[in-house]
Amino acid sequence: MMHNPRAYMANQAYRGAATSVPPLKAVSMLLGGAVTFLQKSLAAQEARRFEEGHEYLLKATAILRGLSHNLDFTKGGAVAERLFQAYNGLIVASHRAFGRPHASESFRRIIAAVTELREAWEYVDATVRAGKTASAGSARTG
Repeated sequence: MMHNPRAYMANQAYRGAATSVPPLKAVSMLLGGAVTFLQKSLAAQEARRFEEGHEYLLKATAILRGLSHNLDFTKGGAVAERLFQAYNGLIVASHRAFGRPHASESFRRIIAAVTELREAWEYVDATVRAGKTASAGSARTG
């Protein structure tokens, strides 16, 4: 049982998204949400609204935490381990950068990294869907 309410909510958000849309699509949608919250956190910090910025930061990192807690290390092996390290590295980097003198440039790099992860998941999703379409088409013609 999770004792952290934010971690529980992140886990529930992931599970809810994963049941309403295909899992690969859910991951890219959640990463898109993390990007949005990081951008809002950065904007709030730049406007010196640190409490608001911190709330957005917590929402973004809760999404990343939910994603890292739902990795299947049995099936994913080394890839799951690398994703776990990436998600958790982004969480730590985000918290370390918050409110610091160079937060803007740090947050921009973090946002770029999360965006790159989202784009990679979108590519995997498109590739899987294209493979399913191709195999369905060959099954009908074969």
